[in-house]
Amino acid sequence: MRRGKLLLQEAAQIIDARGDHYGSPLDNFTRIAKLWSVILDREVTPIEVGLCMDAVKTARLVETPEHYDSFLDKAGYAAATVECLIKQE
Repeated sequence: MRRGKLLLQEAAQIIDARGDHYGSPLDNFTRIAKLWSVILDREVTPIEVGLCMDAVKTARLVETPEHYDSFLDKAGYAAATVECLIKQE
């Protein structure tokens, strides 16, 4: 199996496992958004949380582009953000 496809499958498993601990992506990102809204003194959305978490992983990959776990996290954040987008419609 191709490494990229394996990464996506692994990311899907991680989303499910994290959901068991933190709730659905929408619930978790909404909770984070509320906290960031207080810190930043402006409304932050769950979608923005996903985009910013992805940006953190991108910044780390600039330093260590071979770090597989950061790519795994980016895939997971992208999928979780899409789940938030779909549930908000």
